[in-house]
Amino acid sequence: MTQDTRTFSLELFPPQTAEGADKLRAARAQMALLEPRFFSVTFGAGGSTRDRTLATVLEIQREGHAAAPHLSCVGSTPDSIRSILEQYRSHGIRHLVALRGDLPSGMARPGSFRYANELVEFIRAETGDWFTIEVAAYPEYHPQAKSPRDDLLAFKRKLDAGANSAITQYFYNFDAYAHFIDDCRGIGIDVPIVPGVMPISSYSSLARFSDNCGAEIPRWIRRRLESYGDDATSIRAFGLDVVTQLCEKLLASGAPGLHFYTLNQVSLTRELWHRLRLPGGAARPAVSSSIEGGEA
Repeated sequence: MTQDTRTFSLELFPPQTAEGADKLRAARAQMALLEPRFFSVTFGAGGSTRDRTLATVLEIQREGHAAAPHLSCVGSTPDSIRSILEQYRSHGIRHLVALRGDLPSGMARPGSFRYANELVEFIRAETGDWFTIEVAAYPEYHPQAKSPRDDLLAFKRKLDAGANSAITQYFYNFDAYAHFIDDCRGIGIDVPIVPGVMPISSYSSLARFSDNCGAEIPRWIRRRLESYGDDATSIRAFGLDVVTQLCEKLLASGAPGLHFYTLNQVSLTRELWHRLRLPGGAARPAVSSSIEGGEA
């Protein structure tokens, strides 16, 4: 597989304030110079960012770039999902990232849809082949999975329901991805499974994200990051080296692309893009810290 046929994409989250929207707009202008295949835009727990997700996606489209809104089913009803799908279709959106999502704080039950495969099946029943549907994959297994086998079969159900491809949770252990791909191929799964990549800018933030989503930080990486304390420059340099080497191994192994979890930040993703010599992004414009994304 050549880089021309691979998918390199960037994930954003919708800002909460007008100031955050302005910052993201400026950051996105710099990200667009990388010429990603598409921007994905997250969808808050229980649809809490529904309107802001749509507004951000429409802005991206007006700027001339492809966008894929996330859609989560937890806390949703068939009517609410149907309404969202109708909105997206009316605006010509043809790409979705369909997820189970997290329960909003205080919500005890997931709602009408329990799992992402049910959401995918509903989307297909309502809209046919209108949407290209991405789903999530977990090389280190979903934290709520009973066993690796159960997790693998849950992933297959999403694909059997009609998903076209998948984006993984981020990870730093190449072998986890390689073994996951082997396991998928072993049960007949042959769709593109794009690795998710998380640049490292802060150890405390990374540890918090990883604890919440079940992604492992290998001990040697964790200890090195801990040793730097508040030395942001050393954390950044070490993180860039670690993630660059991981991405190089992934691409050399035949991964069908990379999906960067940008956290609305430009500089680290752009540096990784250039180090890896990914398509687009030939120029290296200076970026001031004042336009580094929206709210963290």
